[in-house]
Amino acid sequence: MVRGKAMAHCGLVLLSLWLCVQSVPIGVDNTKDKPQEELEPPQSADTGLHYDRYLREVIEFLEKDPHFKEKLKNANMDDIKQGKLAKELDFVHHNFRTKLDELKREEMSRLRMLIRAKHDIQEGNGRTVDHQALLKQFEHLNHGNPDTFEVEDLDRLIKSATNDLENYDKGRHDEFKRYEMMKEHERRERLKNMNEEDRKREELQYEELRKKHAKHPKVNHPGSEDQLKEVWKEADGLDPEDFDPKTFFKMHDSNGDGFFDENELEALFTKELEKVYNPDNEEDDMVEMEEERLRMREHVMNEVDTNKDRLVSMSEFLAATKKEDFLQKDEWETLDQNPVYTEEEMREYEQHLANEANDINMKSAELQKQREQLERQQEELNAQKLELQQAVDEMERLKAQNSNAEVKQPAVGSESAPVVPGNSQPLPPGHQQHDVPVPGHS
Repeated sequence: MVRGKAMAHCGLVLLSLWLCVQSVPIGVDNTKDKPQEELEPPQSADTGLHYDRYLREVIEFLEKDPHFKEKLKNANMDDIKQGKLAKELDFVHHNFRTKLDELKREEMSRLRMLIRAKHDIQEGNGRTVDHQALLKQFEHLNHGNPDTFEVEDLDRLIKSATNDLENYDKGRHDEFKRYEMMKEHERRERLKNMNEEDRKREELQYEELRKKHAKHPKVNHPGSEDQLKEVWKEADGLDPEDFDPKTFFKMHDSNGDGFFDENELEALFTKELEKVYNPDNEEDDMVEMEEERLRMREHVMNEVDTNKDRLVSMSEFLAATKKEDFLQKDEWETLDQNPVYTEEEMREYEQHLANEANDINMKSAELQKQREQLERQQEELNAQKLELQQAVDEMERLKAQNSNAEVKQPAVGSESAPVVPGNSQPLPPGHQQHDVPVPGHS
């Protein structure tokens, strides 16, 4: 939800508002001669785009160039979308162009690291790398020229951000539909694993919670007189009989820029949503509440935002209060009255989950076979290693045994040298020992 609200501030099609529109605070008396302080433009929130930082930095530096800012003041939305404004980049001061070149090189480096990481992860998981999907990360700039920021880069940035932001709500709706179908799928799977008695009890409780959720006060049509008067009374503490559209607009234009952005619009629906959703109630899903808020905002935008710039100006708002639809008395149909998916879509989704589970099981079985094969190979290697070690040990034993035998046995053909009694020295070769007479004896 945070990203959804943040996106409301940052449509690049509203670049003119970001760069040059200065807000006038509510209550300023323009008839006075006192100099008027120029307000700082409100800080834009995160767009949720993967190139949000790059987008912000480019806008920041373009805003500083007087020529570009002046051209922007006189440009209409068609000029911005069709790329006419991008051509004014040729007249931007050299210092700013140099900084834009640097920003582009940093962005190119970031994207290359991102793609390299995604590539490694996908290959590591055994998935086929979708190179076209990876290249889509570069669509907001001209990657054929990685060094300088040119007219084509600004044109691509405008068109990419415009397209991405316009499709952002669709992505949120698709994500919510998947959430709802997964929730229902998990409920059905739980029922399958229950016995008959528990299943009936679970189904009964489920129906009771649905009916309890559906019992709520009337939800006024978003943007209708009744809905705005309720805000006027409950949130502003004012008498509905004194309701004044112009005063209401100024009171709820929280940043004082003269427009209702998507965030400010969604804040107007809080009282209606509180009738249906309570975070303390088991039957109320806060994810559904945010989807309901999005539906309300889209409804008002479609009715009131006549120039489709994702902002509601005071003139658009006042014009809407004069239409017949402003007096709409019918109750707003909430999500429980408008299922987000059909049973056929549910079957397709469950088939998709089954196919994914089958693919995972096949992959798991293949990995198990590879594991068993590696284990067998490891066992064979261990056995070979053991045999080799035994052979080495046997060779060492025989070698040691032969060495001991050589020490114990004299060499063949050798004779023992005679030894003189009482003397440890051997006699020279060929020397014969003779008896030596002892004195005093015959």
